[in-house]
Amino acid sequence: MAQPPPGSKGGIDELVRHFLVEPTVNGVRLKGCSNEPVFSSLSALIYQHSVTPLALPCRLILPERDIQNRDLQSPAQQQLVSQGAACNVLYLFSVDTESLTGPQAIRKAVHLLFEQRPLPAPTEVHFKVSQQGITLTDNSRQLFFRKHYPSNSITYFGLDPDDHRWSVQITNSEIPVQNQHIFAFVAKKTSASSDNQCHIFCELETRQPAAAIVSFAQKVLLDEATLQQHATPAQI
Repeated sequence: MAQPPPGSKGGIDELVRHFLVEPTVNGVRLKGCSNEPVFSSLSALIYQHSVTPLALPCRLILPERDIQNRDLQSPAQQQLVSQGAACNVLYLFSVDTESLTGPQAIRKAVHLLFEQRPLPAPTEVHFKVSQQGITLTDNSRQLFFRKHYPSNSITYFGLDPDDHRWSVQITNSEIPVQNQHIFAFVAKKTSASSDNQCHIFCELETRQPAAAIVSFAQKVLLDEATLQQHATPAQI
């Protein structure tokens, strides 16, 4: 860690935190962390915490290249990419972008979002990314039950290029949603259509940041050539 925990003596040993991993009948989990899910394997637990820290004080960092500078994908990465990862986010808005995709589609969609009066009410959704695509589940069942976007229909996934932020108070929620980062994905309206739709979201919790969601989704869904074409140097 960059700093010792509050109340410690501040020695260099305090910068290293230790967490116990315990086995369960269904897999493994961090001991004493009630908000942690159970993972099917230790490698899945490790890589999930490299995407979002969950109960850890920071994200884990895994090497993406070996010492000979060759591409490296560990068994943990392979497993998580295969199984997918999920978190809760806020769904904000969807808009047709015709043939437009990439950052410009997100820029246009976010601009139209903030032109709405009143602004759309955010909806908490369960957001899962896997090799099969993106699956949204409306936790409140108010807008929809479940929507799935196949991976071959998704043409772009990224942060808002203008870095607008979303702030709103959610009714009956103890989680303040203020100054949250916005992200979106662009997908074909139908398998037979050449027209796109842009679907806009914002992060719900800082421990599951938009940047980590985007990074994981790009690795799973979009080929490297598409990313190099559309992403900014900061995103790459």
